[in-house]
Amino acid sequence: MKKKALLGTLTLLLVALTLNFVKIHHEETMIKETLLEGYVHGAFNELNPEAMQSTFHEDFAIFSPGKEGAISRYPINTWVENTKKQKSNPNFDASKNKWDHKFKAVKVAGHAAMVELELHKDGNHVFTDYLSLLKFEDQWKVVAKVYHRHQ
Repeated sequence: MKKKALLGTLTLLLVALTLNFVKIHHEETMIKETLLEGYVHGAFNELNPEAMQSTFHEDFAIFSPGKEGAISRYPINTWVENTKKQKSNPNFDASKNKWDHKFKAVKVAGHAAMVELELHKDGNHVFTDYLSLLKFEDQWKVVAKVYHRHQ
């Protein structure tokens, strides 16, 4: 009788762990798809401001070190406007604007997530980005970014 109870408990635990793994994997996949469309392609490869606006929360900003210990804040609206200008420049050549990416880490805890993403151009590692995301209803939105630009 004790063996059956133990076996039943272990089975329930295994089912719960499997369901949790499947859910987290699903969320990680959704996050990667969101970032590919609105970040990697929207902000870098294709310069697609509409995709950027659907991927980033309206209060999103890129945070970087400023002068004298201050934090510099680059809001999404400014980034989108600059993307539009860059794309409309007659000298812009989309075929030369190819960025490769590597997802180094995707961590999910409920409705919060963190992604470490590398961006490469012409074989060079240019950026390591740390993106914070929140899930709003059924959609993940990027809410903040800090990064390192490699020399």
